[in-house]
Amino acid sequence: MAEEAADVVQLLKRHKAKLIKILSSDADFVLQSAHSCDLPSDQGYERIKSCRVPSEKVRDLLDHVILRGPKAARGMLDLLQEQDMQETFPMLAFVKDLHVKTPLSVQESESEDQIPTKKVRPNGCCKVTEKQLMKVARGIGSSWREIGRLALDIPSVRLEQFEEETRIHVERVFAMLRYWRNQKREEATAAYLHSLLSQNDLGVPSESIDFLLEND
Repeated sequence: MAEEAADVVQLLKRHKAKLIKILSSDADFVLQSAHSCDLPSDQGYERIKSCRVPSEKVRDLLDHVILRGPKAARGMLDLLQEQDMQETFPMLAFVKDLHVKTPLSVQESESEDQIPTKKVRPNGCCKVTEKQLMKVARGIGSSWREIGRLALDIPSVRLEQFEEETRIHVERVFAMLRYWRNQKREEATAAYLHSLLSQNDLGVPSESIDFLLEND
């Protein structure tokens, strides 16, 4: 059973050199995406973020995830299969064809693990895109922190991090929305986001979010 659980780690190791070459073209994007999914530890994230060389940053991220074990490695592979990753790095298409053995014991313990795994998307719903998130971000004002805490269930420490990382308001809100999407993964549909933001006590203008229902 232990050997089967390690298969995903070996898979990541086997393709590490290829992944480094592909992902180094936008290492910061990869790191931020992985961090929003809680793949690296906070301490590991800070260490990796300080690296100036893109290829070394990706290498350190992959090594860190591998050291965290099978579930972290599975989370990384799931992330690399996401639409945004596939569109940003077209050469990642091969990742979709990788097959990972999933032991029963790992499946049963997924609900207790902190690293999110891919879930089934509800029929008839489309996952919200970055373009839609940016459009929503432009319509959210100074109450963005309250929206993050109450509607999106984002920890205050994350909101503070978004505020520290950029002085541009819309970029802060976009980072918050993107974090929510990465946490919810396949459940992060445009309709679901609309339902969360349309709560009366949040004060989000309906005209700034109703477009989310147009393609649902």
